[in-house]
Amino acid sequence: MTPPPALRLVIVAPATLDPDPEDEQARIEAERSRSLRIGLLENGYNVIAVLPIDAYLPERIDQLQPDMIIVDAESGARDTLEHVVMATREERRPIVLFTDDQDTTHVGDAIAAGVTAYIVAGLAPERIRPVIDVAMARFQHEEKMRRDLADARTQLEERKVIDRAKGLLMTRQGCTEQEAYSRLRKTAMDKGLRLVDVAQRLLDVADVLG
Repeated sequence: MTPPPALRLVIVAPATLDPDPEDEQARIEAERSRSLRIGLLENGYNVIAVLPIDAYLPERIDQLQPDMIIVDAESGARDTLEHVVMATREERRPIVLFTDDQDTTHVGDAIAAGVTAYIVAGLAPERIRPVIDVAMARFQHEEKMRRDLADARTQLEERKVIDRAKGLLMTRQGCTEQEAYSRLRKTAMDKGLRLVDVAQRLLDVADVLG
């Protein structure tokens, strides 16, 4: 059996891995970032780009169409997350955050905003794949729930439209509910339209004619 293709990852991270050697914090962050990238590659992931936080981030993500976004955030993780979440607002993607920021007071806000997994401090290479696999599974589960909820809302709204159209026919044509439904259904079949579309047209005409 052919193995599934490697996930295509985009890393959003500080641009440089070669900071000023006298800047200890920058050196630590660069080392963590380097280890993360090596760990992802060693685990077989396809890192297609490393992108900086700038005004072009949404366009670059849209062009690359990654399967997942890895955020390698320095201590200012909140600002970084805001940029990434905004960049994925139109087309949701799983977001995994790796950070050394020990302040976890805003983890809940990050998850609510769309971050799939929030990993604080370092991560051994052998733990990267389970983290990515769980993040992807969680994202897919949440997206299915989101779609199911949207479908249920759509079906409810369509049922309301059909019921209103049936009520209109029953009032104006003096027919039973079943007869009204049968008329709508026959018209939909004859015209090759959805039942809800026929019902909405009927209601639109009734609004115009009064």
